[in-house]
Amino acid sequence: MINQKLNSAINWQKYLQYFEWDKILTNLIQSIVWIIFFSILFIIIRKIGRGLINHFFKRYRSKYADNFVEKRISTFHSLSLNVFMYSLWFFWIYSILSVIGIPVGTLVASAGIFSLAIGLGAQGFVSDIVSGFFIILEKQAEVGEYVQIGTIKGTVAAVGGLRTTQIVSDDGTLNFIPPNRSITTISNMSRNNMVAMIQITILPETPIQQALEIIEQVNTKKTPEYPEIVDSPNVLGTVTLPTGKLALQINITAKNGTQGKISHDFLGFYLEALQQADILLPSQNYPNQ
Repeated sequence: MINQKLNSAINWQKYLQYFEWDKILTNLIQSIVWIIFFSILFIIIRKIGRGLINHFFKRYRSKYADNFVEKRISTFHSLSLNVFMYSLWFFWIYSILSVIGIPVGTLVASAGIFSLAIGLGAQGFVSDIVSGFFIILEKQAEVGEYVQIGTIKGTVAAVGGLRTTQIVSDDGTLNFIPPNRSITTISNMSRNNMVAMIQITILPETPIQQALEIIEQVNTKKTPEYPEIVDSPNVLGTVTLPTGKLALQINITAKNGTQGKISHDFLGFYLEALQQADILLPSQNYPNQ
């Protein structure tokens, strides 16, 4: 038993002697040094590149005061930073793998199924990039504009990135919409004048004609105080809501971005005037009650 253990230890010693430990240690140190060198180099390139991009767009932005041009500049600024950062990460990973000794090109070319999976992923990735560029080139949405994509509504924070579009909701939530190729419809609410639709629910016994007259009086008095209103309020009259309830609807066309304030203010004016006239309305018009 002792002889077997002794022979086993001798065999391991002979086996370990085949390794050129000095060479292995030297290569390991060289690899670590190169990894550190490339990491520091890419950190420097990242800082310089971001600085140059930000400086260029800052100078370009200072020449224009137009709001729409500002949005276009912000959009291309965001896109440029995304492309730069993705490219930098790609070359850093490629350099590290090459230093370690992994033949990236040969590995991908000879991987078979893995290569096919990479190809399919790259196809989707390219589709995302193309979709993002078309969103920008066709001016479907710009940074700072208020849009709706699917069920998400908010202000565009970044558009046309390599894969995603970012939208900040009204409550501050940052939504990432990946991938760009899945975006089929963009509802842009920052290009044209918008309509503030105000609906006041009523009871069957509500004196409709009197209520409409009060609403017209409010419009005549308050509309001149709001230069954002671009056309006279359109009192549609009685409408039926999807819930089956009755409502008085008033449409007010206002400058883009002001429709929310107009809707809130005028709803308050209408309810206050109707209350003062002792017109009974359903409680859902008064959420704080």
